[in-house]
Amino acid sequence: MAKKTAGKKAAAKKKPAAKRPKPEDIIRYHKDPKTRIATITLDRPDHLNAPTIAARLRYADLIHRANVDDEVKVLVIRGAGNNLGAGADLPEQEEMLNDDGEYSLLHEFRIGENEGVKYPPKGSFRYLGQLNQLYANSNFGCRSLQDFKKISILEVKGYCYGWHFYQAADADLVISSDDALYGHPSFRYVGWGPRMWQWAQTMGLRKFQEMVFTGRPFTAKEMYDCNFLNSVVPREQLDAEVQKYALACSRTRPTDVVVMQKQFFEIMKQHQGEYMGSLLTSWLEGMFPAVRNDADELTLNKETFGKGLNNAVKDNDDLYPPEFRLSKGARKAKK
Repeated sequence: MAKKTAGKKAAAKKKPAAKRPKPEDIIRYHKDPKTRIATITLDRPDHLNAPTIAARLRYADLIHRANVDDEVKVLVIRGAGNNLGAGADLPEQEEMLNDDGEYSLLHEFRIGENEGVKYPPKGSFRYLGQLNQLYANSNFGCRSLQDFKKISILEVKGYCYGWHFYQAADADLVISSDDALYGHPSFRYVGWGPRMWQWAQTMGLRKFQEMVFTGRPFTAKEMYDCNFLNSVVPREQLDAEVQKYALACSRTRPTDVVVMQKQFFEIMKQHQGEYMGSLLTSWLEGMFPAVRNDADELTLNKETFGKGLNNAVKDNDDLYPPEFRLSKGARKAKK
């Protein structure tokens, strides 16, 4: 009887999971069979285009379908509003990882709550280890562009952080507005991110190490100077610049030739260790619970979740010099 009462009290303390928009409302898809250009639009500007888990899975499915579709040769990924995006939905992640949350990790695996699957308990390596292995699997929306055998173009403006920065590592071409910022908040509160190997390859080791060790975001000019970007233009010229690149790609050589070209580049990437790097990072992230905090660093613990993950990240940002901060507003603040 006591156990039942305790269980009821624990259930009462749990925070209800927030209601989120449908994935098809967050990830919009359109294709033009005439030009063979398809567009994925991340459409959640009031949340900096943060994808929910369901939306990220839809993103992976759409890339898979575009890969098969003979009416698609070029895929453009863009964000609605003023930013490409600032990473994943932190409140949703908080609900999954917080002891008082209701959102199960099973959702990440395309498994429902009532399908008779028991997820490994907290404290086990598999609790995070299984989850982080999905970052190396193109079916789950983090590494999906690596297996896309046609041409992908990423349009970047404003923030390009976290999950959105993964897409910048994996896209074939990246066209940016001159006001864009690139980086990953995870370098500050975890220490690594799923596409680290690919970022090091595309940015160059020296500059990427600076990003990782300082946690600071890089400007579009800095990213262009280290050969990460193909073109940087003023914001008002961005749409036209992306369209110019997309049309040129859609008119160059047959799709069969493009797929053969992509296979060549894929062999080159795998020779350099791209997939091995994904697996290595997933192992590192799975070991996160074993990390010992030194002093005042941001750590994902009960105190962090108590104030809210979003608030904890913002408070942590204030500890850095203004020009090293992730938030545009905080970067403008005086020392």
